[in-house]
Amino acid sequence: MTEQTRAGSTRTRLLDAAEELLATVPYRSLSVRAVCAAAGTNPASVHYHFGSKEALVSALLQDRFETVWADPLDALEAHPRTVADIVAAILDPLVALHADPTTAPTVRVLAEFVIGSPGARWSSRWFRLAQWTDLLIDTVDGLDIGTAQHRWRYAFTVLMTELAQPRELTPESVAALRDFLTAGLAGPSKGLR
Repeated sequence: MTEQTRAGSTRTRLLDAAEELLATVPYRSLSVRAVCAAAGTNPASVHYHFGSKEALVSALLQDRFETVWADPLDALEAHPRTVADIVAAILDPLVALHADPTTAPTVRVLAEFVIGSPGARWSSRWFRLAQWTDLLIDTVDGLDIGTAQHRWRYAFTVLMTELAQPRELTPESVAALRDFLTAGLAGPSKGLR
């Protein structure tokens, strides 16, 4: 096995171990030592491959969710869209994952992590505020960067707070959340509000 293959294998084992542990413990209780033990790796492996617990979980979430968002959001970027289209592209996959018992714990981790680690570093483009800001500015006439950033921060806070709750998302609650996010993101760009 080459050094690069071994490193990739260790990295994958660490991500899988972290995901498995996070299905039973909240992010704040996750132990780097426990992740390394579960992965069968050296106790320093997380720091070698990721740098920190926060970077490990950020990498895990990007690995698991980027494929869910990338294609629909890339398609939105390429064609005319409405704010409702943007909300559907982010909300629908999360609601489906939240309803699936095998992926629901990872959605909870995403929500808890985003709420509790606002300074986390993201490398995937759809995990960075700039992508969402640009998409909204291109969709809502006259919207400035600062207002678009504020709207996304508020929208993500509400969305993640709902996903972090240990309760079922009913069709009524999803509809209300969809309406709320759409209205907040699509509001008037200037003048009296």
